[in-house]
Amino acid sequence: MTTGKRRYNPVDSPTQDAPMFIGALFYMYFILHLPRARLTPTMRKPTSSSQRTTKTAPASTTPPPAFPMRLNKYLAWKKFSTRKASDDLIKKGQVFINNKKAEVGMMVQQIDLVEVKFRGKPTPYFYYAYNKPKGISTQEENNENKENSENKKENGNKKKSRNNENTHSFPKGVFPIGSLEKEAHGLMILTNDGRITDRLLSSAYADEKEYVVTTRTPLRGSFKQKMEAGPQIENEQTKPCKVTILNERTFVVTLTEEKRHEVRRMCSALFQEVEDIQRVRILNIKLANLQAGSHRPILGDELKEFLGTLFA
Repeated sequence: MTTGKRRYNPVDSPTQDAPMFIGALFYMYFILHLPRARLTPTMRKPTSSSQRTTKTAPASTTPPPAFPMRLNKYLAWKKFSTRKASDDLIKKGQVFINNKKAEVGMMVQQIDLVEVKFRGKPTPYFYYAYNKPKGISTQEENNENKENSENKKENGNKKKSRNNENTHSFPKGVFPIGSLEKEAHGLMILTNDGRITDRLLSSAYADEKEYVVTTRTPLRGSFKQKMEAGPQIENEQTKPCKVTILNERTFVVTLTEEKRHEVRRMCSALFQEVEDIQRVRILNIKLANLQAGSHRPILGDELKEFLGTLFA
């Protein structure tokens, strides 16, 4: 019988050294994974302040603007003024970012404090409903008002424009929003508030404008259906609209976009020649009994509803 230590034979005793083997496996596991576990917390990508505020910001129906943002775009987004007017405010030194005077072209971060410090009282905004007469171009009328003003200054109120009897002056300091073709007549909005220009004219919003239209010949049987579907004008698809037939040659159409001579061109595409176009409503502002060439202020609840729709 042989004496001395017996060599390990896994066949003779498969479970004799199992605990030692398992321990070795755990030891190797921790050696490989423990350093990574320790370093992981310090290697995480830091969360930016803008991301943190975005998470806690209230829900909105429109996507949030992208930051950084140009300062003039930011001021327009915050309804201070238009982009062009914002640049003027910046040049005048009335805009501050984090208590430091801003410069044109600067970028704004979401966490920045942006302030507009007006010198004296801010200019008040005025809004008027205006009944443009037929046969007058709003651009020509606006230019003529400027010429009349210059003539009065140069000639001591003696010289007058030859066409002055055929035009109607706008209230001082305001301008028309949008346009109405020369041979059309009816409602226009006059204001000195440039903030609402892009909003009211943008086709991205369904702002209703209502027209009463008279054609030279009776309306075709399929006119209402095709008009409401939105006919193509010069290879451009118009938006669907609402049509109410008043009589064989007159109808009311409600559009939700602003295109040049759109009503006349839509009718022409459907082989209907237009005799008269009158705009009678823009959003909640109605022409009603306003005389041609006259204007009235938009005030009170009517103004509140109008601006509430535009700034919603």
